[in-house]
Amino acid sequence: MARAVPADRAVPADRAVPADRAVPARLRNRRAAPTLRLERRLLRDGATRLAGMDEVGRGSPAGPVLVGVVVVDAATPPAPVGVRDSKLVVPAAREALVPRIRAWAAGAVGAAGPAEVDAVGVTGALRLAGLRALAQLDVAPDLVLLDGVHDWLTGTAAGGSDGDILPEPVRVVTKVRADRTCASVAAASILAKVARDAVMTGLSADYPDYGWHANKGYGTAAHLEALARLGPTPHHRLTWRMPGPA
Repeated sequence: MARAVPADRAVPADRAVPADRAVPARLRNRRAAPTLRLERRLLRDGATRLAGMDEVGRGSPAGPVLVGVVVVDAATPPAPVGVRDSKLVVPAAREALVPRIRAWAAGAVGAAGPAEVDAVGVTGALRLAGLRALAQLDVAPDLVLLDGVHDWLTGTAAGGSDGDILPEPVRVVTKVRADRTCASVAAASILAKVARDAVMTGLSADYPDYGWHANKGYGTAAHLEALARLGPTPHHRLTWRMPGPA
């Protein structure tokens, strides 16, 4: 079974540069943009296609978890201007970037619903969503780059099947803050975030009291107050500890 390995810390995705207050903000912002530097180093080590992958919705008490994936190879040009970790991009800019990302590189988004989160846990649901994203691709990567230190893609989800296992010879590499420094992962985060926001905004029309058009299913005060007053909907994760009507 494929095992995740940390990206070589001796070869960072971006070399650290001492803070220099004399550098104009526009140049600091440009320098902070994610690059394909780490992806290209990993590809030179033997991979043919690398899939940057990121998730959204892990900590939300309502709605699905979504996983975005973007595939690059040695010939992929730099990412479109403006690609950043989705949390650093305003909603309108995220939406405008989606067609540019899809024109730049192969990408897909997979989902696992709240009932699946309840059935197999959030890590298992992320695995299902990630595998579903990979299954949509017309090109098969042989390396996956995940943000963070935990490999949630390898293995079998509790209650899952052999089809829920990442196939050999695909291997997984983890990198802390890959969503900030690696362009493929940042682009994947934008695809996933825009898709999940659209899902939650659509559901909000049927459940207006929970404010999903604004909070996107996350545990804001208004959302938790509605849960305490009205109880959960079919789109809530029922195994999570949440307030409910007395």
